Amino acid sequence: MRVRIIFQVKNKGAYVPFHHQYLLAQTIRGILVKGGNKEYLQVSEYNFSGLKGQTKISRKGLHFFSSRVTLVFSTSSQPFLNYFVNQLMATHELMIGNLVITPEKIEPEPPVLLSDAGRFLCISPLVLLPGVFNDEAGKRFISPEVDEFSDLLYESTISRMEASARFSASELAACYKFQVVPDRDYLNRIELNQKKFSRIYPMFDSDIRYEVRGYTFPFTLYAAPLVQQFIFENGLGQLSHKGFGMIDVAGQNAINADSARELQYA
Repeated sequence: MRVRIIFQVKNKGAYVPFHHQYLLAQTIRGILVKGGNKEYLQVSEYNFSGLKGQTKISRKGLHFFSSRVTLVFSTSSQPFLNYFVNQLMATHELMIGNLVITPEKIEPEPPVLLSDAGRFLCISPLVLLPGVFNDEAGKRFISPEVDEFSDLLYESTISRMEASARFSASELAACYKFQVVPDRDYLNRIELNQKKFSRIYPMFDSDIRYEVRGYTFPFTLYAAPLVQQFIFENGLGQLSHKGFGMIDVAGQNAINADSARELQYA
């Protein structure tokens, strides 16, 4: 289940860092802690995007000039989603970086039809390797065109599906097909324009700062529909509950609707 959370902006022109997933992760964690339900504090099968709205770029980060911003939040658990949304809407005001926002309403995302071959866009960076304190291991570059890239994503996906206890052994055994194929034309354009599809991002856990390598590019995923649905709802790769690995189906009307909404909110 995916929902779009709409916030009113209290201080137009305020900014957040270019990559602000760690700030959102801390905020979401704080909302869950405030709710007081210890069971839901153990949940990690959820995912979220960055804040979306009309922005201008400066050296400080992204300045928001729209009157509203949106955030996509997703999970496979309806009870967890209901709990989080109820706690969020009971919160009067939030500060993300220097941006002050107030939750206004929740809109369900339209359902999508997933098959065994899906074309996706990265809404937030894909992380293959977990961060290691005071170690470069989590920042190692792996080409999306080598088997190791798909293998690491497959291993983390199956591990998370197994840990969710929602799938039988036979269902998991049938999910052996898994291959990520990057959009070669996109990678060529990125290289030609001397831009990057891979960067180092900060991540915090228990107040400890880690650095991880994230990737953003369009790709086709060959996998069972069961796997595709799990990834669509819970994110792909490591650290989904830290805001990494959110994907969207390429060419969906939801993407166009998102742009239209942001213009309306200006």
